[in-house]
Amino acid sequence: MRGMGNMQNMMKQMQKMQKQMQQAQEDLGEQKLEGTAGGGMVTVVVTGHKEIVEVNIKQEVVDPDDVEMLQDLVLAATNDALKKADELTNKTMGQFTKGMNLPGMF
Repeated sequence: MRGMGNMQNMMKQMQKMQKQMQQAQEDLGEQKLEGTAGGGMVTVVVTGHKEIVEVNIKQEVVDPDDVEMLQDLVLAATNDALKKADELTNKTMGQFTKGMNLPGMF
């Protein structure tokens, strides 16, 4: 019955890893990442869960005659912040999938 012990061991390892993954997911939600555009004229802050928590626009970039430029800057800063959130997520969660050959675990 040696196979049963191995199976239980594997299940324990999986449960432990699941707990660690949950904790890592929660930690991601507490991380704050900042995206900027226009040399810092517009900054957008997101959490690791890609929730936008802050948008800052410097007064001097607000031009009623050029609303389009402001929209572009907000868009660029938001995309920058989301890209950073993606990179952090991949780095954080990648440690769990690395070295495991589980199909469909991505």
